[in-house]
Amino acid sequence: MKVLVAVKRVIDYNVKIRVKSDNTGVETANVKMSMNPFDEIAVEEAIRLKEAGKADEVVVVSMGEKKCQETIRTALAMGGDRGILVETDEDLQPLAVAKILKGIVEKENPDMIILGKQAIDDDNGQTGQMLAALLGWPQGTFASKVELGDGSVNVTREVDGGLQTVKLSLPAIVTSDLRLNEPRYAALPNIMKAKKKPLDTVSPADFGVDVTPRLKVLKVEEPAARSAGVKVDSVAQLVDKLKNEAKVI
Repeated sequence: MKVLVAVKRVIDYNVKIRVKSDNTGVETANVKMSMNPFDEIAVEEAIRLKEAGKADEVVVVSMGEKKCQETIRTALAMGGDRGILVETDEDLQPLAVAKILKGIVEKENPDMIILGKQAIDDDNGQTGQMLAALLGWPQGTFASKVELGDGSVNVTREVDGGLQTVKLSLPAIVTSDLRLNEPRYAALPNIMKAKKKPLDTVSPADFGVDVTPRLKVLKVEEPAARSAGVKVDSVAQLVDKLKNEAKVI
């Protein structure tokens, strides 16, 4: 069984985001980058399936500039077997990513695809669903538990009312949520070994995909600063402010 995992290079979640002075986007120069946290969870789940003897190979895919190799190497150090970098300087949007992944799937023929449910930079949360539609595969989104069966997979997913378990026939697509697992840290020996693992570089043109953005960002602004709070002396004063100033009651 082959598992394909897609990972994205994003600004590290510990970094305070700064908007560019011309409001054209977010500042990424000299900023620490790392693997999208939801994608780390996806990689971890694929590796656990392999360690349990339920998967034979974990293939890691990333798209973007050449530096995305670092993200793939991190996934390989965690336990992935080989990587594929789709190199492009274009700002990729979810539909373009899904189309490229479709081309990779047709070439690699994986039995399962695991992705993070969303990336923390754009928060679109669309790629997994779009890929499922393009391939005609069943999908289990926002997964908090994954159990492989004989030719099928049970995915427990988080919904507004609690938990929902769906049974998908393989091949299938799963998108990971935060509570699926706790990703491991890559040990130094594994980091060194990852440098020798195969990593192929291709381009969107190899799959006949036009990656020209369909959406254009007009302006990016920081959220308005929060005003300072006030202390009240009594419940009656609190109720008065909630009623007459905040107008929430």
